[in-house]
Amino acid sequence: MKKIVSYFHWIPRILAIMGILFISMFALDSFTPDGNLRDQIPKFLKHLIPSYVLVILLILSWKRELMGGILFLLVGLLLIPFIFSTNLHRTHSVWMSAGDVLIINIPFVIVGVLFILSYRKKRKIFRENIKM
Repeated sequence: MKKIVSYFHWIPRILAIMGILFISMFALDSFTPDGNLRDQIPKFLKHLIPSYVLVILLILSWKRELMGGILFLLVGLLLIPFIFSTNLHRTHSVWMSAGDVLIINIPFVIVGVLFILSYRKKRKIFRENIKM
């Protein structure tokens, strides 16, 4: 039983880190071969703002799993219309936009659910230990 709790403890954290690294890769498009590096660094840092927010959310989730799980779930779900409409206007393809939503948002929805499940598993074990 303890091994399951350990998995539920680490899997959402690892998935969140991987998701944040994936989102951070999109900031690399601020670099161009013909641009001045001094001008590109501020653009790069600006493109990393979503990653900064997600890192803060992960730090919060690390200790307060229920709150972090709910926030990850909300971020993942509430940004679906924004990501979908932005990509739909850019590509004019519903399927490509839906694919982008699946790639970008669904991992954070899964992370939120896993943080909530981790919280519930730990709370259940805590209650069982108190009854003993």
